[in-house]
Amino acid sequence: MSSPLLAIILLSPLVGALIISALPPQNLLGIRRIAVSSSALCLVCALGVILSYDTVKAGYQQQIYLPWIPSLGIGFHLGVDGISSVLVLLHGLCAFSGVLISYAITQQVKEYFIFYLTLIAGVFGVFLSIDVFFFYFFYEMAVIPMYPLIGIWGSDVKEEGVVRFSKEYATMKLTIYLTLGAVIALIGLLWLYVSSGSHTFDLIQMQQHLDNHPLAVSVQRSIFLLLLIGFGFIAPMWPFHSWSPIGHAAAPSAVSMLHAGVLMKLGSYAIIRLAIGLLPEGAKFWLPWVAGLCVMNILYGGLVAMAQKDLKLVIGYSSSSHMGYVLLGTACLTSLALDGAVLLMFAHGLMTALAFAMIGHIYDQTHTRYLPDLGGLAHQVPFIATCGVIAAMASSGLPGFANFVAETLVFVGAWDSHPVAVACGVVGLVITAVYMLRLVRGTFFGPALRSFASVRDASSPFSRLSYALLIGVLLFIGCWPRPILKIIDVSAQSIVARALRQHQPEPEPETIPVEWVKVPNP
Repeated sequence: MSSPLLAIILLSPLVGALIISALPPQNLLGIRRIAVSSSALCLVCALGVILSYDTVKAGYQQQIYLPWIPSLGIGFHLGVDGISSVLVLLHGLCAFSGVLISYAITQQVKEYFIFYLTLIAGVFGVFLSIDVFFFYFFYEMAVIPMYPLIGIWGSDVKEEGVVRFSKEYATMKLTIYLTLGAVIALIGLLWLYVSSGSHTFDLIQMQQHLDNHPLAVSVQRSIFLLLLIGFGFIAPMWPFHSWSPIGHAAAPSAVSMLHAGVLMKLGSYAIIRLAIGLLPEGAKFWLPWVAGLCVMNILYGGLVAMAQKDLKLVIGYSSSSHMGYVLLGTACLTSLALDGAVLLMFAHGLMTALAFAMIGHIYDQTHTRYLPDLGGLAHQVPFIATCGVIAAMASSGLPGFANFVAETLVFVGAWDSHPVAVACGVVGLVITAVYMLRLVRGTFFGPALRSFASVRDASSPFSRLSYALLIGVLLFIGCWPRPILKIIDVSAQSIVARALRQHQPEPEPETIPVEWVKVPNP
C-alpha cells in the first residue's frame, strides 16, 4: 500500500533548501526556522513509518512507483522494509539534532543550510530507493555536499599550535576516496544489470529474476567483490578507512554528526541490500574474508584512537573501530548477527552524533580540541560533561544502552562461525573503555582552569533538546529493544535465507549415450 510519508520524507529537505535559496542572506531567523521545520517534519514522518510497519506482512511497504525510462527498466520506486525503516528513523533523529546544533554556524548561513539539507535528502533517498539507478543517484547526491561543507565551514586540525592537516587536505582526501569507491561500485552495478538479463533496475524485479535464473558462481563472486570494495570505502572497511577520521575531525560539528552517524552506514547498508541480497554465492565466498578484515577494523581503529590527542580524532577512529562490529555481524550470515549489526548501526549513529555534538560545544566555547589543553570543564559545563560521560558509557557497551544489546547480538550470532573474531571484538571493547575514559577524564575532570572561566554550558531547553533526544532514544532502545528488533528481524531473516540458498545450476541438455544409438544396416 502506498503512502505519502516516504515522499514527504524525501522532498521535505529539498523543498526547505529551495525556500532558503529564495530568502535573503540577512534573514538568519527565517533560514534557521525553515531548516528546523523541514528536518522536524522528516523526523515525524520517520516515526510514522516505523510505527506503521507491519511485521506480519514484512517485505517492502508503503511503496511509491513512477515510471521514468521504461525502455531501460528505470523507475522512481520508493519503499521501506524492516532494515531501511530503522535507518530512516536513525537519519531523521541525527538530521534534526544536527540542524539544532547548526545554530552555531554564523558564516554564510544560507549556503550552509542549502548544502546541509541537500545532504539530508541524499541520505534519505538511499534508504528509501528500491530502484538501483536512483539508489546510486542518491548515494552520489549524499557524498557531493560533503566537499563544500568541510572545505568552507570546516576547521584545520592542530596540535600544540601546529597544523597537523588542513581542512582542504581532509576535503580532497575524502572526495578522492569516496569517488574512487563510487566508480568501482558503479562498475559492479552495471555489470550486474547487464549480466542478470532482467532488463530492469528495479530491485524487487531483479531479485525475482535472479532467484529463477541465478548468475554463474564466478560472475557472482566477481561482481560481489566490486560492490564490497566500492561500498567498503564509505563503510569504512580496513584498509580503505583512512579518509574517515580525518573527515570527522575537519568537518563542522553538525556535519560530523551526519558523517559518523549516518553517512558511514550507507556502505554497510549497500552491502547488505545489494551485494548480499542479490549475489548469495558471492556472499558465501567473500564474507569469511570480511570477517577477518573486521578484526583489523576493531583492533587497529581502537589502538590508533588511544594515541590521538584531538577529541574529534578519538571519536573518528573510534567510529572506524565500531564499524568493524557492524561488518562482523554482516559477515556471519545469521539472522541474529545481522539483527545486531543493523541495531548497532542505529545505536552507534546516535552515540557518535551525541559525542560530536558535545565536542562541538566544547570547541565553540574553548576554541580547542587538543586534549592536553583541556581539563576541569565539568565545573563550568555540568550538562555537557554529563552528556560526555553518557556517550562514553554507550560507546563502551554498558548495559542499559542500545549499543550493549546490539554488540551482544553480534557476538552471540558470530560465535559459532567466527570465535576468534568475537574474542578480538571483546578485546576491542576493553580498548574502547580505555580511550573513552581517558577522553572524559582529560576533558571534564580535575581542577578548574582559569582560562576557561568564561565557558558557558548548554543551559536553555532549546540548546539541550538535541542532546536529550539522542540520549533518550539510546536509553529507551537499550531498556526495551524488542519492538525495533522485531522490525529488523523480519527482513534480516529473509536476506539470510536467500543468501544461504543453494545455487541451482541450469540443467545441461540431455544427450543420448553413443552405445545406445542403433545404426540401421545399409
